[in-house]
Amino acid sequence: MIAVRQGDATLHTLRPFLKWAGGKTQSLSHYRLLYPKKFKGYHEPFLGSGAVYFHLCQLQMSEELPHAMTRVRLTDNNPDLINAYQVVQNFVTDLIQLLQVHREYHSYEYYYEMRGINTSHLTDVERAARMIYLNKTCFNGLYRVNKQGLFNVPLGRYANPKIFDEENLLAVSAALRHTSCEIRCESFRRVIDEAKPGDFIYFDPPYYPLNATSNFTSFTVDEFNEFDHRLLADVYRQLDRRGCMVMLCNSSAPFVMNLYEGFKRLRIKAARLINSKSDRRGKIVDLVILNY
Repeated sequence: MIAVRQGDATLHTLRPFLKWAGGKTQSLSHYRLLYPKKFKGYHEPFLGSGAVYFHLCQLQMSEELPHAMTRVRLTDNNPDLINAYQVVQNFVTDLIQLLQVHREYHSYEYYYEMRGINTSHLTDVERAARMIYLNKTCFNGLYRVNKQGLFNVPLGRYANPKIFDEENLLAVSAALRHTSCEIRCESFRRVIDEAKPGDFIYFDPPYYPLNATSNFTSFTVDEFNEFDHRLLADVYRQLDRRGCMVMLCNSSAPFVMNLYEGFKRLRIKAARLINSKSDRRGKIVDLVILNY
Protein backbone atom coordinates (compact mmCIF):
# COMPACT_ATOMS: atom_id res chain seq x y z
CA MET A 1 0.00 0.00 0.00
CA ILE A 2 1.23 3.52 -0.81
CA ALA A 3 1.71 5.51 2.36
CA VAL A 4 3.21 8.84 3.31
CA ARG A 5 4.34 8.84 6.92
CA GLN A 6 3.63 11.83 9.10
CA GLY A 7 7.39 12.40 9.27
CA ASP A 8 7.59 12.73 5.50
CA ALA A 9 4.78 15.20 4.85
CA THR A 10 1.13 15.78 5.52
CA LEU A 11 -1.53 14.35 3.23
CA HIS A 12 -2.83 17.67 1.97
CA THR A 13 0.52 18.50 0.35
CA LEU A 14 0.41 15.62 -2.16
CA ARG A 15 -0.15 17.35 -5.48
CA PRO A 16 1.64 17.73 -8.85
CA PHE A 17 5.10 19.28 -8.66
CA LEU A 18 4.93 20.48 -12.30
CA LYS A 19 2.58 22.72 -14.23
CA TRP A 20 1.31 20.97 -17.35
CA ALA A 21 -0.98 21.95 -20.21
CA GLY A 22 -4.05 19.76 -19.99
CA GLY A 23 -3.37 18.83 -16.37
CA LYS A 24 -6.43 17.48 -14.60
CA THR A 25 -6.19 19.08 -11.16
CA GLN A 26 -9.33 21.14 -11.82
CA SER A 27 -11.30 18.01 -12.82
CA LEU A 28 -10.52 15.74 -9.88
CA SER A 29 -13.78 16.44 -8.04
CA HIS A 30 -15.59 14.94 -11.04
CA TYR A 31 -13.17 12.08 -11.51
CA ARG A 32 -13.41 10.76 -7.96
CA LEU A 33 -16.96 9.66 -8.81
CA LEU A 34 -15.78 7.84 -11.95
CA TYR A 35 -12.83 5.76 -10.72
CA PRO A 36 -13.38 1.98 -10.49
CA LYS A 37 -14.32 0.78 -7.01
CA LYS A 38 -11.71 -1.96 -6.97
CA PHE A 39 -8.41 -2.50 -8.79
CA LYS A 40 -4.84 -3.46 -7.93
CA GLY A 41 -2.78 -2.57 -10.98
CA TYR A 42 -2.74 1.05 -12.18
CA HIS A 43 -1.26 2.36 -15.46
CA GLU A 44 -0.96 5.99 -16.61
CA PRO A 45 0.68 6.10 -20.08
CA PHE A 46 0.45 9.89 -20.64
CA LEU A 47 1.82 10.97 -17.27
CA GLY A 48 2.06 14.75 -17.63
CA SER A 49 1.48 16.39 -14.23
CA GLY A 50 0.44 13.08 -12.66
CA ALA A 51 -2.61 14.74 -11.08
CA VAL A 52 -4.79 11.63 -11.31
CA TYR A 53 -2.15 9.30 -9.84
CA PHE A 54 -1.50 11.65 -6.91
CA HIS A 55 -5.24 11.99 -6.41
CA LEU A 56 -5.62 8.21 -6.24
CA CYS A 57 -2.77 8.10 -3.70
CA GLN A 58 -4.54 10.66 -1.53
CA LEU A 59 -7.83 8.77 -1.74
CA GLN A 60 -6.03 5.59 -0.76
CA MET A 61 -4.23 7.22 2.16
CA SER A 62 -7.49 8.72 3.43
CA GLU A 63 -9.14 5.29 2.96
CA GLU A 64 -11.68 6.66 0.48
CA LEU A 65 -10.15 4.18 -1.97
CA PRO A 66 -10.42 0.98 0.08
CA HIS A 67 -8.27 -1.29 -2.08
CA ALA A 68 -4.53 -0.68 -2.33
CA MET A 69 -2.72 -0.18 -5.64
CA THR A 70 -0.17 -2.98 -5.53
CA ARG A 71 1.27 -2.39 -9.02
CA VAL A 72 1.81 1.04 -10.54
CA ARG A 73 3.28 1.88 -13.95
CA LEU A 74 3.70 5.55 -14.91
CA THR A 75 4.96 6.27 -18.42
CA ASP A 76 5.35 9.03 -20.99
CA ASN A 77 7.37 9.48 -24.19
CA ASN A 78 8.89 12.77 -22.94
CA PRO A 79 12.41 11.88 -21.68
CA ASP A 80 12.87 15.13 -19.71
CA LEU A 81 9.55 14.63 -17.94
CA ILE A 82 10.30 11.01 -17.04
CA ASN A 83 13.80 11.90 -15.85
CA ALA A 84 12.28 14.50 -13.51
CA TYR A 85 9.91 11.91 -12.03
CA GLN A 86 12.68 9.37 -11.60
CA VAL A 87 14.87 11.92 -9.84
CA VAL A 88 12.03 12.96 -7.51
CA GLN A 89 11.48 9.28 -6.80
CA ASN A 90 15.10 8.42 -6.02
CA PHE A 91 17.18 11.57 -5.38
CA VAL A 92 14.77 14.12 -3.93
CA THR A 93 17.23 15.52 -1.35
CA ASP A 94 19.87 16.27 -4.00
CA LEU A 95 17.16 17.76 -6.22
CA ILE A 96 15.95 20.12 -3.50
CA GLN A 97 19.50 21.39 -2.95
CA LEU A 98 19.84 22.31 -6.64
CA LEU A 99 16.38 23.90 -6.74
CA GLN A 100 17.43 26.11 -3.84
CA VAL A 101 20.33 27.34 -6.00
CA HIS A 102 18.00 28.06 -8.95
CA ARG A 103 15.66 29.95 -6.64
CA GLU A 104 18.52 32.05 -5.26
CA TYR A 105 19.90 33.01 -8.68
CA HIS A 106 16.61 33.43 -10.55
CA SER A 107 16.58 36.47 -12.83
CA TYR A 108 15.90 37.37 -16.44
CA GLU A 109 19.49 36.66 -17.44
CA TYR A 110 19.70 33.46 -15.39
CA TYR A 111 16.50 32.06 -16.92
CA TYR A 112 17.78 32.39 -20.48
CA GLU A 113 21.17 31.04 -19.47
CA MET A 114 19.48 27.92 -18.08
CA ARG A 115 17.15 27.65 -21.06
CA GLY A 116 20.05 27.69 -23.53
CA ILE A 117 22.36 25.32 -21.67
CA ASN A 118 23.54 22.09 -23.35
CA THR A 119 21.78 19.44 -21.26
CA SER A 120 23.88 16.58 -22.62
CA HIS A 121 26.58 17.54 -20.12
CA LEU A 122 24.23 17.58 -17.11
CA THR A 123 23.62 14.81 -14.61
CA ASP A 124 20.10 13.42 -14.26
CA VAL A 125 19.57 15.46 -11.09
CA GLU A 126 20.81 18.63 -12.78
CA ARG A 127 18.50 18.02 -15.76
CA ALA A 128 15.54 17.50 -13.46
CA ALA A 129 16.26 20.63 -11.43
CA ARG A 130 16.61 22.67 -14.64
CA MET A 131 13.32 21.35 -16.00
CA ILE A 132 11.41 22.13 -12.79
CA TYR A 133 13.00 25.59 -12.62
CA LEU A 134 12.07 26.42 -16.22
CA ASN A 135 8.59 24.93 -15.77
CA LYS A 136 7.86 27.16 -12.78
CA THR A 137 9.29 30.35 -14.27
CA CYS A 138 8.47 30.13 -17.99
CA PHE A 139 5.45 31.72 -19.63
CA ASN A 140 2.27 30.14 -18.23
CA GLY A 141 4.00 26.88 -17.29
CA LEU A 142 4.06 25.61 -20.87
CA TYR A 143 6.33 22.80 -22.00
CA ARG A 144 7.19 23.26 -25.66
CA VAL A 145 10.17 22.29 -27.80
CA ASN A 146 11.18 23.27 -31.32
CA LYS A 147 11.99 20.89 -34.19
CA GLN A 148 15.47 20.41 -32.76
CA GLY A 149 13.97 19.29 -29.46
CA LEU A 150 15.11 22.43 -27.61
CA PHE A 151 12.91 24.08 -24.98
CA ASN A 152 11.89 27.48 -26.34
CA VAL A 153 9.26 29.02 -24.03
CA PRO A 154 9.99 32.63 -22.97
CA LEU A 155 10.25 33.82 -19.38
CA GLY A 156 6.94 34.31 -17.60
CA ARG A 157 5.80 37.48 -15.85
CA TYR A 158 6.17 36.41 -12.22
CA ALA A 159 7.27 38.81 -9.51
CA ASN A 160 8.30 36.06 -7.11
CA PRO A 161 7.73 32.58 -8.60
CA LYS A 162 7.46 29.67 -6.16
CA ILE A 163 9.89 27.36 -7.89
CA PHE A 164 9.32 24.40 -5.58
CA ASP A 165 7.51 23.31 -2.44
CA GLU A 166 9.87 21.17 -0.36
CA GLU A 167 7.11 19.59 1.72
CA ASN A 168 5.16 18.58 -1.36
CA LEU A 169 8.26 17.23 -3.14
CA LEU A 170 8.96 14.98 -0.16
CA ALA A 171 5.36 13.76 -0.19
CA VAL A 172 5.48 13.11 -3.95
CA SER A 173 8.77 11.26 -3.57
CA ALA A 174 7.25 9.03 -0.90
CA ALA A 175 4.29 8.26 -3.15
CA LEU A 176 6.60 7.43 -6.06
CA ARG A 177 8.77 5.17 -3.91
CA HIS A 178 5.99 2.62 -3.75
CA THR A 179 7.74 -0.75 -4.00
CA SER A 180 5.95 -1.60 -7.25
CA CYS A 181 5.92 1.88 -8.86
CA GLU A 182 7.70 1.81 -12.23
CA ILE A 183 8.45 5.04 -14.09
CA ARG A 184 9.54 4.61 -17.70
CA CYS A 185 9.98 6.61 -20.90
CA GLU A 186 8.04 4.72 -23.53
CA SER A 187 5.10 4.80 -25.94
CA PHE A 188 1.53 4.40 -24.70
CA ARG A 189 1.37 1.23 -26.82
CA ARG A 190 3.56 -0.62 -24.31
CA VAL A 191 0.63 -0.77 -21.89
CA ILE A 192 -0.61 -3.72 -23.96
CA ASP A 193 2.45 -5.69 -22.83
CA GLU A 194 1.96 -4.91 -19.14
CA ALA A 195 -1.75 -4.59 -18.29
CA LYS A 196 -3.53 -7.52 -16.67
CA PRO A 197 -7.27 -8.29 -16.39
CA GLY A 198 -8.78 -6.16 -13.64
CA ASP A 199 -6.16 -3.40 -13.95
CA PHE A 200 -7.18 0.27 -14.20
CA ILE A 201 -5.69 2.27 -17.08
CA TYR A 202 -6.07 6.06 -17.32
CA PHE A 203 -5.31 7.68 -20.69
CA ASP A 204 -4.89 11.45 -21.02
CA PRO A 205 -3.42 11.94 -24.52
CA PRO A 206 -2.78 15.26 -26.26
CA TYR A 207 -6.29 16.30 -27.19
CA TYR A 208 -7.68 16.03 -30.70
CA PRO A 209 -8.16 19.64 -31.90
CA LEU A 210 -11.67 21.04 -31.88
CA ASN A 211 -10.81 23.25 -34.85
CA ALA A 212 -7.95 24.15 -37.17
CA THR A 213 -6.68 26.92 -34.87
CA SER A 214 -6.54 24.80 -31.72
CA ASN A 215 -3.37 24.73 -29.67
CA PHE A 216 -0.41 22.42 -30.17
CA THR A 217 -1.15 18.74 -29.63
CA SER A 218 2.25 17.48 -28.60
CA PHE A 219 4.85 18.11 -25.90
CA THR A 220 7.71 16.42 -27.78
CA VAL A 221 9.22 16.81 -31.24
CA ASP A 222 6.80 14.24 -32.69
CA GLU A 223 3.21 15.40 -33.07
CA PHE A 224 0.31 13.30 -31.83
CA ASN A 225 -1.81 13.17 -34.99
CA GLU A 226 -5.02 11.54 -36.21
CA PHE A 227 -3.23 8.25 -36.88
CA ASP A 228 -2.05 8.17 -33.25
CA HIS A 229 -5.58 8.81 -31.99
CA ARG A 230 -6.86 5.88 -34.06
CA LEU A 231 -4.03 3.71 -32.77
CA LEU A 232 -4.89 4.71 -29.20
CA ALA A 233 -8.54 3.76 -29.77
CA ASP A 234 -7.37 0.34 -30.97
CA VAL A 235 -5.26 -0.07 -27.80
CA TYR A 236 -8.32 0.96 -25.76
CA ARG A 237 -10.40 -1.79 -27.38
CA GLN A 238 -7.68 -4.41 -26.85
CA LEU A 239 -7.57 -3.54 -23.15
CA ASP A 240 -11.35 -3.70 -22.98
CA ARG A 241 -11.35 -7.21 -24.47
CA ARG A 242 -8.67 -8.22 -21.97
CA GLY A 243 -10.94 -7.31 -19.06
CA CYS A 244 -9.17 -4.11 -17.99
CA MET A 245 -11.01 -1.03 -16.72
CA VAL A 246 -10.15 1.92 -18.95
CA MET A 247 -10.78 5.64 -18.53
CA LEU A 248 -9.78 8.06 -21.30
CA CYS A 249 -10.09 11.83 -21.56
CA ASN A 250 -10.06 13.83 -24.77
CA SER A 251 -11.71 16.77 -26.46
CA SER A 252 -15.40 16.59 -27.30
CA ALA A 253 -14.70 16.74 -31.04
CA PRO A 254 -17.09 14.64 -33.20
CA PHE A 255 -14.09 12.63 -34.42
CA VAL A 256 -13.42 11.47 -30.85
CA MET A 257 -17.09 10.75 -30.18
CA ASN A 258 -17.22 8.50 -33.25
CA LEU A 259 -13.88 6.86 -32.46
CA TYR A 260 -15.23 5.49 -29.15
CA GLU A 261 -18.73 4.61 -30.25
CA GLY A 262 -20.09 1.76 -28.13
CA PHE A 263 -18.45 2.94 -24.89
CA LYS A 264 -19.83 5.20 -22.19
CA ARG A 265 -19.07 8.79 -23.22
CA LEU A 266 -19.53 11.56 -20.66
CA ARG A 267 -19.22 15.30 -21.15
CA ILE A 268 -17.61 17.07 -18.19
CA LYS A 269 -17.10 20.79 -17.75
CA ALA A 270 -13.48 21.48 -16.92
CA ALA A 271 -11.21 24.45 -16.35
CA ARG A 272 -7.95 25.03 -18.19
CA LEU A 273 -5.49 27.37 -16.52
CA ILE A 274 -2.54 26.75 -18.85
CA ASN A 275 -2.65 27.67 -22.53
CA SER A 276 -0.42 29.74 -24.77
CA LYS A 277 -3.43 31.91 -25.71
CA SER A 278 -5.39 33.64 -22.95
CA ASP A 279 -8.71 33.39 -24.80
CA ARG A 280 -8.45 29.58 -24.74
CA ARG A 281 -8.20 29.32 -20.98
CA GLY A 282 -11.22 28.95 -18.74
CA LYS A 283 -14.19 26.58 -18.98
CA ILE A 284 -14.18 23.88 -21.65
CA VAL A 285 -15.96 20.55 -22.15
CA ASP A 286 -13.94 17.37 -21.81
CA LEU A 287 -15.05 13.99 -23.05
CA VAL A 288 -14.49 11.07 -20.65
CA ILE A 289 -14.77 7.57 -22.13
CA LEU A 290 -15.34 4.61 -19.80
CA ASN A 291 -15.66 0.89 -20.51
CA TYR A 292 -17.04 0.03 -17.08
